[in-house]
Amino acid sequence: MIIQQYKIVFAGTMGAGKTEAIRSLSDIPILLTEALNTDQESHSKPQTTVGIDYGEVTLDDGLIIGLYGTPGQERFDFIWSVICKGAIGAIILIDHTLENPIEELEHYLEVFQEYTEYIAIGITHTDGDLNKSTYIYQEWLIKNDLYHPLFMIDARKKDDVKLLLEALITTIEINYNITA
Repeated sequence: MIIQQYKIVFAGTMGAGKTEAIRSLSDIPILLTEALNTDQESHSKPQTTVGIDYGEVTLDDGLIIGLYGTPGQERFDFIWSVICKGAIGAIILIDHTLENPIEELEHYLEVFQEYTEYIAIGITHTDGDLNKSTYIYQEWLIKNDLYHPLFMIDARKKDDVKLLLEALITTIEINYNITA
């Protein structure tokens, strides 16, 4: 396994864009563990991550961050804790078009808060269900007294994912009281 001094994990629902987010950010060709998707009921994409996706991004100050993607299917949840070991934070991606995306967000937050206290949330595919409000996420976070950075993103767009990454890193820096 590739080990970086700084590691950020991408987690979330199947088809939410974890692999695409890492691909859009990575400065190196990403390592993929894609296999034929045998769970068409959950998502109709042809392939899905079954192990770890890996990429790297170099920040403006030269710091290299390892980007680790988890599989989104529950049957692979046994590997989540292994992937999260040593992570400074996690980015959770939730597919807005799911039947109950708040339930999925609640589940992933509950699980990944056990591995790291620093989490940023990206809601993807917001153009897929225009009848469902995106305010539900903010309202749910406030109702539950949670203050994670939250953005509506397109995982294929580097600027969107970079904004989410920068928000997570800023949260970490503030909490560690890191100053330039």
